Amino acid sequence: MNTLKTGLLMTLLTVLLVLAGQALGGRQGALFALILAGAMNFAAYWFSDRIVLSMYRAKEVSEAEAPELLSMVRELAMRGGLPMPRVYVIENDAPNAFATGRSPNHAAVAVTTGILRLLGRDELMGVLGHELSHIRNRDILIGSIAATLAGAISLLATMARWGAIFGGTGDDEEGGGAANIFFVFLFSMIASVAAMLIQMAISRSREYLADEGGARLVGDPRPLASALEKLHVGVSRIPMEANPATAHMFIVNPLRGGGVMSLFSTHPPMEKRIQRLLRMAA
Repeated sequence: MNTLKTGLLMTLLTVLLVLAGQALGGRQGALFALILAGAMNFAAYWFSDRIVLSMYRAKEVSEAEAPELLSMVRELAMRGGLPMPRVYVIENDAPNAFATGRSPNHAAVAVTTGILRLLGRDELMGVLGHELSHIRNRDILIGSIAATLAGAISLLATMARWGAIFGGTGDDEEGGGAANIFFVFLFSMIASVAAMLIQMAISRSREYLADEGGARLVGDPRPLASALEKLHVGVSRIPMEANPATAHMFIVNPLRGGGVMSLFSTHPPMEKRIQRLLRMAA
């Protein structure tokens, strides 16, 4: 069911991209957008992990450099029946972590230096269990493709708005140009919001599943609940300079935002995540 749901969501994102291309350039624009979507799906599948890791200047660590961290990841991977992922550390004071890659056999887990300083061993185990659950559920590929296509739709939408404002459409018959400009502007706004909402829908449901899976890998939901509480406070104090298109990949939202922006959060409310874990413990 999750595979079918994901396929439908990815198809919808691709259709939105093609419609945005058609709004910009007619049939040629739609064809270009379709080719672009295919190319980006290919790039997201094969190179998403490298792109994201290089974006945050993550450094792969060896057994000699981080023996305790690699020992925890190896133990949890063995419990979950997973291949040992590559382990990376990001020099950043903001406490956070994410997983990336195209499959369990080609996966990586990255943690910031901030989270290594903030959490105790059991809490860090809970966080690593959460990320390994994302790998086991194959959320890492789904999230990468969603981020890539959503970013492309937003880019085309921005191009459409600026083109409508400064370029017009060339149709001056009875206000047709103004109508077309309005259509491009309206559609670009709808496409941007739709891409954001689809990305949010993918992420929110899967965060709950990863929390539950991580708690089961560790054997106790309470360390992850405690870790999430600390991370929620830590990120609010030290927000991360993260690309919004990749925000859904982190265990907690790295971006600072409240009020209306919270409606477009890529993560479920922290209170609900903690409550679900505590109910599991009970």
